[in-house]
Amino acid sequence: MAVLAVAGLVIMPALTLPALAADQPVIIDHTCINLGQVPAEWIDRAKQNLRLAYGHTSHGSQIVTGMDVLIWTSNQYAYNWDGTDGALSLHDYVPDGDLGSPDRVTWASRTREMLNAGSDRNVVVWSWCGQVSWASPGDIDTYLNLMNQLERDYPGVKFIYMTGHLDTSGEGGNLHQRNNQIRDYCRANNKVLFDFADIESYDPDGNYFLNRGGGDNCDYDGGNWADEWCSRNPGQCADCDCAHSRGINCQQKGKTFWWMLARLAGWEGPEQQ
Repeated sequence: MAVLAVAGLVIMPALTLPALAADQPVIIDHTCINLGQVPAEWIDRAKQNLRLAYGHTSHGSQIVTGMDVLIWTSNQYAYNWDGTDGALSLHDYVPDGDLGSPDRVTWASRTREMLNAGSDRNVVVWSWCGQVSWASPGDIDTYLNLMNQLERDYPGVKFIYMTGHLDTSGEGGNLHQRNNQIRDYCRANNKVLFDFADIESYDPDGNYFLNRGGGDNCDYDGGNWADEWCSRNPGQCADCDCAHSRGINCQQKGKTFWWMLARLAGWEGPEQQ
């Protein structure tokens, strides 16, 4: 693959990533759980066309654990390192670190180093650990500006924005305000957002828990929605090691991640009834 060097910047040529509509954001949240709505052909196209790099630490591993749970039910959702045997190519823990570790900017330079070295990745995902909870508005602006500049410099790569996980501070907490800062920016500028916090704010039936002090382990003021939902729905919750949380939280994130991949592959979403 040839690269083009311009004024010291190495720019990768456009890859085979299908174009999303540029005039609207793509928000992946708790409404994107039902994979039965995603035609199989778009899952297949995602596996054929997308090559992911996913930098994260422990909380971000919830997505990959959820993807593993899906493989237990269907090889349709298979992934591996190099995309062999028709699987999705996912470089997990690549690059190293997360959006706040070792600091709030190194992730961007590590992304550039990876892409400038001739990487074939055409989707780059980074997640937070707990750093959004104590972030200032300026910290989030730094994140958003770095992401936007990467998009400008690497037009053949799709960069996925993300919110931070719940921390029991509720709708009035700094976490929710900073997450809304990310959401507002993504909606106003037609970005792709994986809304990590929104997904864990709801149980699979759509009951809302952020306003009841919802936390990343599914606790809320008065109980634990994951334990309660799984008790009401025996056989629907996988027994998996979901970092900091319950298995159903990872399951939900794995499903929504594949929904997002189908959108990146060109699926327009379910038809409106």
